Amino acid sequence: MDEKVKLVDATLEKTIKPEDVKKRLIILASITVVVFVVLISRLWFMQVIGGQKYVELAEGNYVRVIPIDAPRGVIYDRNGNVLVNNRPSIGVALSPQVVEKHPEIIPKLSKILGIPVSKIEEKLTERKADPLKPRVIMMDVGDQALAYIEEHNMELPGVDVVTESIRAYSYGTLGAHILGYLGEISEEEMKSLKGSGDYMLGDIVGKTGVENVYEGLLRGQKGNQQLEVNAVGRPLGVIKTQDPIPGHNLMLTIDLGIQQVAEQALEEAIESARNQPKDKTKADGAAAVVIDPQNGEILAMASYPTYNPEVFVGGISKENWKQLIDKKNNYPLNNRAVMAFPPGSTFKPVTLIGAMADGLVGRGEKFVCTGKWTGLGKKWAKFCWDHSGHGKVGLSRAIAESCDTVFYILGYRFYKQTKERLQYWSRIFGFGVQTGVDLPTEMKGRIPDKKWKKWFNRNNGVDYQRWYPGDTINMAIGQGDLLVTPLQLASFYAAIANGGTIYRPHLGKAMISWDGKVRRDFKPKPEDKRELPISKDIIRFTQLALEKVTTEGTAKGAFYGFPVSVAGKTGTAQVKKKDDYAWFVGYAPADNPKYLAVVMVEQGGHGGTIAAPAVRKILAAALGIDDKGTGYVYDPSR
Repeated sequence: MDEKVKLVDATLEKTIKPEDVKKRLIILASITVVVFVVLISRLWFMQVIGGQKYVELAEGNYVRVIPIDAPRGVIYDRNGNVLVNNRPSIGVALSPQVVEKHPEIIPKLSKILGIPVSKIEEKLTERKADPLKPRVIMMDVGDQALAYIEEHNMELPGVDVVTESIRAYSYGTLGAHILGYLGEISEEEMKSLKGSGDYMLGDIVGKTGVENVYEGLLRGQKGNQQLEVNAVGRPLGVIKTQDPIPGHNLMLTIDLGIQQVAEQALEEAIESARNQPKDKTKADGAAAVVIDPQNGEILAMASYPTYNPEVFVGGISKENWKQLIDKKNNYPLNNRAVMAFPPGSTFKPVTLIGAMADGLVGRGEKFVCTGKWTGLGKKWAKFCWDHSGHGKVGLSRAIAESCDTVFYILGYRFYKQTKERLQYWSRIFGFGVQTGVDLPTEMKGRIPDKKWKKWFNRNNGVDYQRWYPGDTINMAIGQGDLLVTPLQLASFYAAIANGGTIYRPHLGKAMISWDGKVRRDFKPKPEDKRELPISKDIIRFTQLALEKVTTEGTAKGAFYGFPVSVAGKTGTAQVKKKDDYAWFVGYAPADNPKYLAVVMVEQGGHGGTIAAPAVRKILAAALGIDDKGTGYVYDPSR
């Protein structure tokens, strides 16, 4: 055995030399030093170089930054009456991430607040904001419920009592389509508003009306609050607060008193149309526009049916939204003042002025109306609204009594020009294009022409695509495929009233800072007005013809006994499978126009019977007249 051990030792002495052991020790020592240096360097980096970063990360575990929304600017009428304000509201918020761990919170909160579980679940899922951001479940919570939540806060993790500034509408539904409503920002809006403010998903922004157009002016600048929170995210105290800067206030051109009367006049017109002693209609919608013809300021704009913007405060429920978009309710969110409809005879002054300007008719020319016009052949006979005929008629009387026969003839003369001059003049007068009003949704209307008809009937035969004489003739009396908005009509008639200047209609009057100082007046710019290429003689001739409408023409009954001279035009537009649409445009005083009003009643019947009395009521209020005459004199004329 000893001999074997000696043999092994001898072998090792031969294979492991002393110098090899020394090398290996040096390598091991080097590795140890390198590892030690790396560890020391990393520790030094974390403590010295990255120390501040890790301090901030550590603070982030117990510091929470909550953005504070700025109070939106107040909206006033032209006389300083508050239309939209802000008010504090105490509500209850719930954190979605807490609900995931404690789903039993939802039925508890439902019982406390007295609202369905489904509504709470809807609120939790409707926002696309930061998932850690609490969702406001209910605003204007009662004292009893608030007290219970405060007393049992340990049993209600993730539930917080919050105070928010919310919109308050001083007059309920009044001016809803002008003011608009607020809602949560969408991803599309985030993209469009990128670079124009510190917008975040979950923010509340203007969706319609001036709330939308003047969003950047009204919204203000956010503040923030740094809170110390515990491990479960419940606030322990306030570390720092940066106050928000309130938004600028907005003064509108709207006159509160005229707006109230305009909305009342529409309701009365609807009721009158439905209860006529003859020709009862299905009147279900209406619009009114009142402007200052000297500068384009909109003094009132009403649409029926309407809605209350209050239902959008705190987020609109599915039930309320369904009602607002239901066809049975005739779409109350639609602003009919900027929607397009067939204008009927209110369009005839366009035909008259264009024909006179083109030399197609002389002001002294006479026509014969037998009640039936056969200028296109007996097979294509067209009838005047008065089937008994107007007899011998001049241009002025043709406007006053709205004689269709005269305008059939003028329309045919336009057609024979082959240059689509009636379309040309229509566009010159502002039809077929947006007026540029400061509202987010405005239709262009439609000026039909050969190109449009060919495109519209592109899937039909050639006969449907061809432009016929009857197309121009129908357009000349405001029928056919022609569509205009009440606002466009108001702008055009305002140009007649003021002598030939078209102003861009507008709602914004002035910007007022949060400290009450007027920062900017929204005065018309040079590009906001243009002169019509029409002689003053033609304008004056048209003005006098429009005055006869109310003194001896189709609106004589409606304005009987009115103490101030009024110029205007009635219109009764035929719509397929519906009752006629009633129109009237009027301005006063006729010799020094201060106010111009347009009223349109869908399926309202005759313009002189339904729309004209509504305009009478509006003009009387605007002029400060205690008008004793009703103006509701039944007259089946146009």
